[in-house]
Amino acid sequence: MKVKTGHNVKVHYRGTFTDGTEFDNSHTRGATLDFEVGSDRLIKGFNDAVLGMKAGESKTVNLPSKNAYGPSDPEAYRTVPKQAFGEGFEFEVGGMVQGNGPQGPFVAKIESLEEDAVNLDFNHPLAGKDLNFEIELVSIEG
Repeated sequence: MKVKTGHNVKVHYRGTFTDGTEFDNSHTRGATLDFEVGSDRLIKGFNDAVLGMKAGESKTVNLPSKNAYGPSDPEAYRTVPKQAFGEGFEFEVGGMVQGNGPQGPFVAKIESLEEDAVNLDFNHPLAGKDLNFEIELVSIEG
């Protein structure tokens, strides 16, 4: 049986950047990624890559950023007063912060620091990056 939209599948995968650096690996976590194909639960390029695969089959795909997490959005940067983080918060450029804002919970990366403010990047951490996936289809359930 070949994977079609609506099938429930289990896959193992290894995700790398174009320089070969690994950013995710289901084998390392010891659990397959289980999802319904076409459910919009995963990035489109990954979802589309499993279509037509058979159980036991493996493939490697390269996803340009537009088929992965999209381009980095320049509108997703905000400057926030340092006092919004509370006393004793240790700011580290490149570090991740999470909290609750006017639109609800958020995760952001500290892009840069100013004397009294922090510049935050609210883009997905993988936005703007081309990604490679080694995908092994473990099972299909119709």
